[in-house]
Amino acid sequence: MTAALLAAVGLPAITGTFLLLAGHRANRLAPALALTAAALTLVAAIASAVAMPRFGVPFISSGGAALVVDGLGAVLLPTVAAVVLLVLVFAAAEDTRPAARFHGLMLVFTAAVMVTVGATSLPALLGAWEVMGATSYALIGFHWRKPSTIPSGLVAFTVTRAADLGLYAAAGAAVAAGTGWQLDALASAEGPWLHVLAAGVLLAGLGKAAQLPFSFWLSRAMEGPSPVSALLHSAAMVAMGGYLLLRLEPLLLASGWAGPAAAWIGAATAIVLGIVALCQRDLKQLLAASTAAQLGFVVLAAGIGATAGGTSQLVAHAATKALLFLAAGAWLTAVGSKQLPALRGIYRRWPVVGASFLVGALSLAGLPPLSLWLAKDAVLAVALHQHPALYAAGLLGAALAAAYSAKMIAVVWARPDMQQQADMERKLWDAEERGTRKVPVVATVPLVVLAASAALLGATALPVLSGPFRALLGAQAEAESSGWELLASAAIAIVVSALVLVRGVPRLAAAENWFGLERAAETVFVRPMFATAAVLYRLDHRLEKAVLGAGRFLNRSAAVSGDVDGSVQRALRAVLGGVNGLGRLARRAQTGAVADYFAAAVLVCVAALVLLIVVR
Repeated sequence: MTAALLAAVGLPAITGTFLLLAGHRANRLAPALALTAAALTLVAAIASAVAMPRFGVPFISSGGAALVVDGLGAVLLPTVAAVVLLVLVFAAAEDTRPAARFHGLMLVFTAAVMVTVGATSLPALLGAWEVMGATSYALIGFHWRKPSTIPSGLVAFTVTRAADLGLYAAAGAAVAAGTGWQLDALASAEGPWLHVLAAGVLLAGLGKAAQLPFSFWLSRAMEGPSPVSALLHSAAMVAMGGYLLLRLEPLLLASGWAGPAAAWIGAATAIVLGIVALCQRDLKQLLAASTAAQLGFVVLAAGIGATAGGTSQLVAHAATKALLFLAAGAWLTAVGSKQLPALRGIYRRWPVVGASFLVGALSLAGLPPLSLWLAKDAVLAVALHQHPALYAAGLLGAALAAAYSAKMIAVVWARPDMQQQADMERKLWDAEERGTRKVPVVATVPLVVLAASAALLGATALPVLSGPFRALLGAQAEAESSGWELLASAAIAIVVSALVLVRGVPRLAAAENWFGLERAAETVFVRPMFATAAVLYRLDHRLEKAVLGAGRFLNRSAAVSGDVDGSVQRALRAVLGGVNGLGRLARRAQTGAVADYFAAAVLVCVAALVLLIVVR
């Protein structure tokens, strides 16, 4: 079934490249072509998950571009492909334009994610990582004519690229340590190179997963179209940061420090970004902050060796967050605003969207029996057995998830009276764009499918059903949630949700502004970086002037030397000319006749005698 694996990568890559090269000429054809490719990719991904094939070609080293579907890949490949298909169905129904560029970028991005999931070596991983980063920048900045879009795309791209340097440092350390390019061999590095490897991988994973202190780029990424947010921040891009840490979990644990560091950073992100999400007034910003917070549980899982729990969290979060972002996008298109005050009671206008959104929000809140309740507890069960403080931090993050989810539910399912509804529509709708006042029926199909997935996918973490799933991932030894732990987390989620629904939440300006993370990064990193760059530029400019001055001096010296050399050459040529002339005269005197020689001698003697007489 190697063909299935190649199809899962090649179909989106070839189709996406064709659409990008065809440009506007393929706009009418693009949605149908993209949906066909995405559907076939899903079939190929499922076939690959069943057969678990391997494919490799030499690249830099033997097997350097190998792709393998193992247990983790068998779970994530169909997940990514399914979310891509549903998001593209929604985008086609919403008529996202220009269609060829949008669908082309989405498919090329999908191919890069597929390679990332299957890569077993650093060259293959780095190649896919680069393409994923470049296409994500293009997708976030898709509406490039809007003044705020390109700067936001640059912030997201720059921050993630800065973190991606960790992978290059890890690649260099792998060469220096002699472990080879294979990802499975990195944990066998010895000495300081092991720590460089762990630090590089941890940095790259945290940056891509929008964990502290990199979380703020996710806020800027919300400038992209809603289908882009639904894909990049559910099953791909951000999820790939968590996936990388899960994939290289043995390396993190072997270092002795990277595992605990990842666990605590993940827990801190779940708490801090949970507070940020709770204080947002923009629905997409709330979902963005909650994405970083939810990925915090995946990073926590990678740090403590909870592979099964982290994978369950990735899959459940993918379905839940894709659903919520698509619903937010449908409302943004319909009413022209994504601000929470403009969405009060919005479920009444579009009940199917509202009901689907409710399922997703309840899952995000961690309420039983929905998927994220079980997935979070699978992570927290391992944390409880290893470090009770981490378990407590995780419970706090889960409580905050219930709070910000209840805030969304309270807004969407509010019951404003007719006068309030009329005032809201007149004053708040169309604030960001002109609303269409409709949600296409086809656009609700992905929402219903994702709602069902958000409700059911957590079954992989249910203690009585998790055996085959854990066996697939090789995680049979992981601790499982007990009944009391499940009841405790459910009780916390229910109580917190009820309190928010009844009492509301206080405003916190600092959290609403993401605690100034972007300004802090600008102060701590960006300004010093630009100041250093300015100093280096001035130094370089002065060195350039010195080098150019020395060059001019050498040119002038060479010119003077050339003039002197020319004069010497002319003088030597004149002397040589005179010598040659004398030589020619001397040859004339050499006639070979003895009489001539005697005559010449007589003349010389006479001349000498005359000179002697005159002088005397």
